[in-house]
Amino acid sequence: MAMLKMQRVYVYALLKYCKDILETLQRRGVVEIENLNIEDSVFFKDDTSAYQAQYQRMASNAIEANEILSRYAKRKKGLLSSFKGRKQLTREEYDKLVDETPDILRIAYDIISCQKNIDTNEAEKIKYQQQLEIIQPWLSLDVPMNFTGTATTRAFIGKFPGDKTTTEIVTELAEIIPEVEDVEVEMISHDSNQTCVFILTSKKDADAVSDALRRIGFEYPSYISPVIPKQREKEINKHLSNRDGRILESENVIKSYAKYAEKLDFLEDYYVMKTERYAAYDDIATSRNTFVLSGYIPEPDAQSLKEYLETSFDAEVEFEEATNDDAPVKLKNNKFAEPAESVLATYSYPDHHEADPTSIMAIFYYIFFGMMFSDAGYGLVMAIACAVCLLKFKGMEPGLKRSMKMFFWCGVSTTIWGLLFGSFFGDAVTVISNTFFHTAPPNIPGLVTPIWFNPVDDPMQMLMFSFLLGIIHLFTGLAILGYNYIKYQKDYLAVIYDVISWYLLVGGGILALLTMDMMENIAGFTLPPIFGTIGGIMAAVGAVIILIFSGRESKNPVIRLAKGAYGLYGTTGYLSDILSYSRLLALGLATGVIATVFNKIGSMMGDSVIGVIGFILIFVIGHGVNIGINALGAYVHTNRLQFVEFFGKFYTGGGKEFKPFKINTKHYTVKEEN
Repeated sequence: MAMLKMQRVYVYALLKYCKDILETLQRRGVVEIENLNIEDSVFFKDDTSAYQAQYQRMASNAIEANEILSRYAKRKKGLLSSFKGRKQLTREEYDKLVDETPDILRIAYDIISCQKNIDTNEAEKIKYQQQLEIIQPWLSLDVPMNFTGTATTRAFIGKFPGDKTTTEIVTELAEIIPEVEDVEVEMISHDSNQTCVFILTSKKDADAVSDALRRIGFEYPSYISPVIPKQREKEINKHLSNRDGRILESENVIKSYAKYAEKLDFLEDYYVMKTERYAAYDDIATSRNTFVLSGYIPEPDAQSLKEYLETSFDAEVEFEEATNDDAPVKLKNNKFAEPAESVLATYSYPDHHEADPTSIMAIFYYIFFGMMFSDAGYGLVMAIACAVCLLKFKGMEPGLKRSMKMFFWCGVSTTIWGLLFGSFFGDAVTVISNTFFHTAPPNIPGLVTPIWFNPVDDPMQMLMFSFLLGIIHLFTGLAILGYNYIKYQKDYLAVIYDVISWYLLVGGGILALLTMDMMENIAGFTLPPIFGTIGGIMAAVGAVIILIFSGRESKNPVIRLAKGAYGLYGTTGYLSDILSYSRLLALGLATGVIATVFNKIGSMMGDSVIGVIGFILIFVIGHGVNIGINALGAYVHTNRLQFVEFFGKFYTGGGKEFKPFKINTKHYTVKEEN
């Protein structure tokens, strides 16, 4: 439960070392560089936008080349490849790959060029295929399609819509131009869509025939072959064959580069890093021979960075205390609580005037998740799956690793609560024993019988326990509020006004409630009447404190009392908050009941071979679905209890996350050897 102390760092060095120092900071990833606005007669800002655009373009070329390569040479990726994380390079491996980048960039350009060649030839193929499709009906024509006649004749080569006969065409023409006698119509081809014809007439009748043809629907082909169609078909097929050859040649060239896929990955990362380094130039101030850089660094990393920069680059490094209002926030927690930092980050980072609640939140988070998931079998599946991934994939990305660790602890908690409630894949042990072995199940605590109690059999006990945990959770939030008042604000009276007052009011009300007779049926017990008196006095004292001091910032006594009365109205908020913890019962029951239903459905086919197979299928599929749905439900509602009920009592948030200048790559990372 801590935030690392931040220091402001200043780096002064000769301009010739700027690139190397920025690269060092990028690899180490411990400094958040801030924009240093120094512009005067000595210092100025370099415009590096052209360099950034150039390197971004090179990175894009590497990405494009790799995408093209993946179409022709599939890269083998396992189902769990996303857990492997980025490949880690030593400094020597990194330098060697950097030396190869010009050659790899040329390969990227070659791959892109080959793809452009493929695209061009594919477009040409489409054009020729369209021509081939158009001339297919004209293959029996023994003159070029652009033939228009002889010295004394006029030829019309075209088509009519629909399926027509020669007689129909001649008849229609005779009805329109009865004076024209010399019209020859030759059928080239026909189908239900069109009729292709060759029409010949004398030159003197050409205009009349042309007008008549237009009136009965005659039209010229969209493509007119300059040679005999049969010959054009051969030419087109030759062109298509040539295009196929060029495409195949380019594809083979691309495939030959398959061994360079990982180096193309590095090329992308390398130019992304260079782009970000040049972007960092925008935040530093330079003179003709020197530069100045400032930012924030966690105190534990400060001294080692200072020693390295001053030794390696003859730089001057200075530190000063960072003001709380400006400094970013970096959390530091133990291995048990650290995974829950991602949950806190989802809501908001703490500012420097309040405590980091991660450690305390983690305890309640794991408890509540386990109670909602509440099955030992499901918890084992989750914990083992997460443990295997964590052990097998050492290079897993930090964010994913935190989530895996968090769900591992959630799985452990779920297993413990499942054993306490006697749920192991629902009532699987009992159903299997009764159905397939025709015997009573062994009396194994946790797997068959609950170590504590079964919420399905005694939901009221579970409900009361949920309310108890909720009260503890809310009161813990108030305790953290009091801690913040004492440590960060030194406002000791506020602890009485805003913390102890609510302890008295809510705690007293609960004590008084537990003395009522109705609690015998609900909770199974009642407290002696004396606790009712004590609780009433506590609640009254707390109410008076809230009424008088809740609006203490107001000088007007009327407004102050009005704000105090409104503060007392917050009692209803506490009531609704406590009732919210009934979801612990609801989701826990849902998980157990659904698991039991799947077991019952699976056992309905009896103990035959088919019944065994059916049970296994239903068991695996049903419980798999139940795990997915209820794990999601437990995650969502556990977050809600933290964000709304718990944080609402003390947490302000609004801190700025520490975002160091580091390697933000997809495929590789560099191991920094300090």
